[in-house]
Amino acid sequence: MTSALLAGTALTGVAAAVAGGVAPARVRTGVSTALTLAACALGLVVGAEVLHSGHVAGIRTSSLMPLSGLSLALDRFGALFVVITAVVGICAMVFRLGYDGHGLSSRTASCILPLFVTALMLVPAASNVTTFLFLWELMAITSLFLVLADQGRRAEVQVAGQWYAVMTQIGAVALILGLVLLATHCGNQSFSVIALRAPHLPSWVRSTAFVLTVIGFGSKAGAVPLHVWLPRAHPEAPGPVSALMSAAMVNLGVYGIIRFGVGLLGGGPSWWWLLIMALGALSAMFGALHSATSKDLKRLLAYSTTDNVGLMLLGVGASGLFASTGHRALSLVALVAALLHVVFHAAFKGSLFLSASSIQQATGSTDLDGLGGLLRRMPMSGPIFLIGGLAIAALPPLSGFVSEWLLLQSMLHGLPTSDVSIALAMPIGVGVLALTGGLTAFTFAKAIGIGLLGLPRTPRAGQATEVHRSMWTGAGLLALLCLIFGIAPFLVIGAVVDAAGDVTGMHHSGVMTHGWQIGLQGTPGLLAPGLLALGLLGAGGVVVLARRLIQPGPVRLTEAWGCGRELQTAQMEYTATSFGEPLTRVFEDVLNPARDIDVSHIAESRYYTEAAVIHTTLDDAFERRFYRPANRILQQWGGIARRVPNGSVHRYLAFGFFALIVVLVALA
Repeated sequence: MTSALLAGTALTGVAAAVAGGVAPARVRTGVSTALTLAACALGLVVGAEVLHSGHVAGIRTSSLMPLSGLSLALDRFGALFVVITAVVGICAMVFRLGYDGHGLSSRTASCILPLFVTALMLVPAASNVTTFLFLWELMAITSLFLVLADQGRRAEVQVAGQWYAVMTQIGAVALILGLVLLATHCGNQSFSVIALRAPHLPSWVRSTAFVLTVIGFGSKAGAVPLHVWLPRAHPEAPGPVSALMSAAMVNLGVYGIIRFGVGLLGGGPSWWWLLIMALGALSAMFGALHSATSKDLKRLLAYSTTDNVGLMLLGVGASGLFASTGHRALSLVALVAALLHVVFHAAFKGSLFLSASSIQQATGSTDLDGLGGLLRRMPMSGPIFLIGGLAIAALPPLSGFVSEWLLLQSMLHGLPTSDVSIALAMPIGVGVLALTGGLTAFTFAKAIGIGLLGLPRTPRAGQATEVHRSMWTGAGLLALLCLIFGIAPFLVIGAVVDAAGDVTGMHHSGVMTHGWQIGLQGTPGLLAPGLLALGLLGAGGVVVLARRLIQPGPVRLTEAWGCGRELQTAQMEYTATSFGEPLTRVFEDVLNPARDIDVSHIAESRYYTEAAVIHTTLDDAFERRFYRPANRILQQWGGIARRVPNGSVHRYLAFGFFALIVVLVALA
């Protein structure tokens, strides 16, 4: 039954793509969206059934890929990611029904979007190298086309698409090399056979394959230093696409590292996982810092994706490190914490990107310096963004608090230890988790306080109205999950533990759920999110009651950021730039801000200033110091290469003769 549902998911997704390509314009969006919703619903059902029963859903046919065969086998670990993608896909498709603009209603986009969603759901089910690479490239190419959906109207979209295409292909090359190396030395491309033979391969083969696959999957996850496409592509992609990319696609990068590093290679030496933890720490700190100092709402969210991927990699690295040193119970706890953060990140980041797209449609901008007052003018989208922001800042009783608490506990309980690698890595991991938590809280205090509260800073913000019902419904469903999972995380922890045990082979649960409580075996620490939520609700009620008893009269209302003043204008309030200026100055060497002052004088005299505007732009250090110089070198070599094919037949014959000599020498 589950195999038939898996096949139905794929066929319905293809039917949605065909309908999007051939249906008349007046029904194209509705038909394509309805069929994509059906595909997501089928994916949700098959994923939930596999998670519940543990039975593998499989499909194998040689009619589509004659040489290798199309091979799908969905286990519990892959089913977790299918369920995540299906839920995000359903919400994104509901959002799409009311979404207008960014080229998403065109015939091409209506055809490609269902293929993208379907590929996202099928990648975790791939069970041999050829099928995996085919579905992975289908996901990458369709997402690239969707990023470029609005390139005809904005030149920035083309630049973002170019960066995304280059980084995607760099990752694809590394991934192909790693998987081909692994399949060649195992003598088979089936994942089940590779999992049996890989532990017996030479260490250099295993380590090389691991590093190459980390590069390939890390580029898709947006891990530093392979992240440079992410803050460019997300702001330019249509709203539902940016939500799918951040809440579902980057998760598959984490999926790949776990599937191949743990599931197929069977784990490895400590340095593998120290490398993953180092990438995670760098990604978390770099992403959190740029997110805290960004003034573009979608760019801010894109960098926060890098931040949260870093936290996931910290958990994965800690899990592998614990396993390599014999701490199997803590290894499972750390992996459960990482996977739980994957689940919760999909919920709060999906709601944030969708509600940010609602704000963009209502105001025509994502520049925080030009927003303000939207909580009152957008009574549904504003609170949805507020809930997502509080969840990503790990504030109780929302979901982000639970996963970060569990990740913190897993690293803390790895100490004290006699193992040097753990003794060095865990305190750094705890410090990174604490620092990024503070920076994330700072970031969303800025985004919520300046974007949603206060007075509008532009006429468009002042005239903003709530968007179509389907848009805030799609975003609101994900925000609701943030609240439900924050209060009752036991609803998903069991499935996450099963998925982690399936990929690691460790079925002894290190996570306990007793009713409303969550704890770690062998440790006294317990968390009761439901009771915590009740306590916070009760404390809020006491404060409200006390205020009414102490001051029974009417309360004077004033504008946010007004500090009690009677007169308040938008010019008196903080902007996002000024809010983040202290951090920009402290980390000036990393952020490398460029400042430009535009001064205009009054018409009567150039000695009197009418207005002064300061423009601050922040540069990505990795892009500036590595990718741009590499791009210049490639352009120089390209210029030289263009001079080589000058049309001379004699030169071409000489090239062929030289290539033949090289081949003969190599084969000799």
